Amino acid sequence: MKTINKLLRINKKKPGPVKKETPKRKGQQKGDAKGAGVKPAHRPETSAAAPMTIKDLLKPSPTFQETPQNGRVRLFIEKLRLCCVMFDWPKDGNHSQTDSRGIEIKRQLLLELVDFVGKSKAVFSEHVVVEIMKMVTLNLFRNLPPKVHKDMIDPEEEEPVFEAAWPHLQIVYEFFLRFIVSGDLDVRLMRKFITIKFVNNLLGLFDSEDPRERDYLKTILHRIYAKFMMLRAFIRKSINTAFYNFIYETERHNGVAELLEILGSIINGFALPLKEEHKQFFKTALIPMHKVKPLHVFHRQLSYCVTQFVDKDHTLATDAIIGLLKYWPVLNSQKELLFLNELEEILELTQPEEFEMVYKILFKRIGGAIGSPHFQIAERALFFWHNEYISSLIADYRKDILPIIFPALQVNSQNHWNQTVSTLTLNVLKIFVDIDSNLVEEV
Repeated sequence: MKTINKLLRINKKKPGPVKKETPKRKGQQKGDAKGAGVKPAHRPETSAAAPMTIKDLLKPSPTFQETPQNGRVRLFIEKLRLCCVMFDWPKDGNHSQTDSRGIEIKRQLLLELVDFVGKSKAVFSEHVVVEIMKMVTLNLFRNLPPKVHKDMIDPEEEEPVFEAAWPHLQIVYEFFLRFIVSGDLDVRLMRKFITIKFVNNLLGLFDSEDPRERDYLKTILHRIYAKFMMLRAFIRKSINTAFYNFIYETERHNGVAELLEILGSIINGFALPLKEEHKQFFKTALIPMHKVKPLHVFHRQLSYCVTQFVDKDHTLATDAIIGLLKYWPVLNSQKELLFLNELEEILELTQPEEFEMVYKILFKRIGGAIGSPHFQIAERALFFWHNEYISSLIADYRKDILPIIFPALQVNSQNHWNQTVSTLTLNVLKIFVDIDSNLVEEV
């Protein structure tokens, strides 16, 4: 958004279009009345049946500022049609001189459209909306290029892939976002255009390798979900389907993090009690998503969704904990750290009655983490006792928990190579001694 606003300011500083000579009518005969039938200096409105070409694009176009108020909607439509002229974007970035001029002119026109749609009021008649949706659809909905990376990439560790056509795509996305959030938009009219097919096409673009595109898509789809209630069930179902394909078939989808982020907002708005279909999705999609190899790419968003569900229905805590234990990584230390982080967040929301159902199998796993030779894993597990609520739950069930984890605590306190782990272990043992010294002696 900031980038677009900057571009708009720069665009306003550019000199106005070159003045055009009044065109002569083709075939005008000698003796015709001077100027008879000659149209105004601006380009005549093109029929919808005659698509614009690059030749049309290269002709000077008047600005909105120099056009009378009553002619601006017609000019808006003309500029929309001009922005339907499409260009190839070669990998080497080399364009012909004509294409280079056309690309820059189209970019300037798109910026004008963004500025106009943000300032104009009540111009979104059905005729105008038809032209808007044509331009947006033609520019955005395309076959994504072949994947550059074989596997999903971590944006914090690897260079992302950028879309060559982004100089145009970014402005089209910004234009459509400003259009869709406009207070002057007639939602009943827009139902003709924001259809299941349109949303399906948007969802297909989430697999783009360009994170900038996915960020716009995330915002736009979330706005559509909020504004068009009749599409909500379809959007949720489509996201579910994308996740099922990702988990059970491909393990590859670039937009999982963004889709989870949208889902997090959707879950936050769920009414209570939760519907059975939502609980089923939690169990069959969100929990199994922990098993996929590229979990680190989207774990933050996934963990947020899981804790949102548990916060709304505490009975789901047992499903979440058992699910984590089922998919617990044994040989991947970085993934195990993610599981431990998420487990603490879930335990903070777990009620005593749910904790009682899972604590024995849970602390077998935590005991294994405490005894891990990987110091970060052992350290992270021992930090659970720094959480006041979790520590109180452990204290309530200490007679069963301490015998499970004591062997790991004993080995750590005597032999662990990392001093921090040894110190944390002694602190945990001291906590048990303080609350039940007899139990410690018995163990």
